[in-house]
Amino acid sequence: MKYRIFKENKLVIASHNQGKIREIRELLQPLNIEILSAYDLKIEEPEENGCTFEDNALIKSSFVSKATRLPCLSDDSGICFSDLNNEPGIHSARWAGKNKDFDLAMSKINKAIKKINNPNYNCHFVCSLSLCWPDNYDVTVSGRIDGKFSWPPRGNKGFGYDPIFKPLDHKLTFAEMAPNFKHNISHRSIAFNKLIRLSFPTLSS
Repeated sequence: MKYRIFKENKLVIASHNQGKIREIRELLQPLNIEILSAYDLKIEEPEENGCTFEDNALIKSSFVSKATRLPCLSDDSGICFSDLNNEPGIHSARWAGKNKDFDLAMSKINKAIKKINNPNYNCHFVCSLSLCWPDNYDVTVSGRIDGKFSWPPRGNKGFGYDPIFKPLDHKLTFAEMAPNFKHNISHRSIAFNKLIRLSFPTLSS
């Protein structure tokens, strides 16, 4: 299957999450294009009523692309705990509440896991990226990284659930890792590498 190659000089990130916007900007820096965000442009966030990360990523990219008439890149990501039937999953942001209080969300997870008999502490991050053009053409990919629940939270370099996620074969949590190192191994980086091969081939050469 042949995928559309990105040739435009502007791209909108469909997010209001400043940590996510910053990380995506850093990953896209080699493109040398103007990168805007839904937050910058004061575009509201659509209702995410999909059943999967891929569904919600496409909902966001399509909505913002139509609103701006520009290509749009969206990210839908979350953390899944096997002890909690893969929750919070696609509801990861909702666990933080309207105020996006991830300290509260992490505390909820810790309390829930404490109630489990013989927890295995296995968890994984998922990132789905959707690149959508105003004509509704889209390329959607996903990345995943497995790890272990780490309590108490450690580190202040990341955002969201990074302080309680320790990737397999690593001693540091995501929030303790230098950003450049995290970018090389994260679920978002895995998804980005897939997207680059499909729609930004000059970056992968």
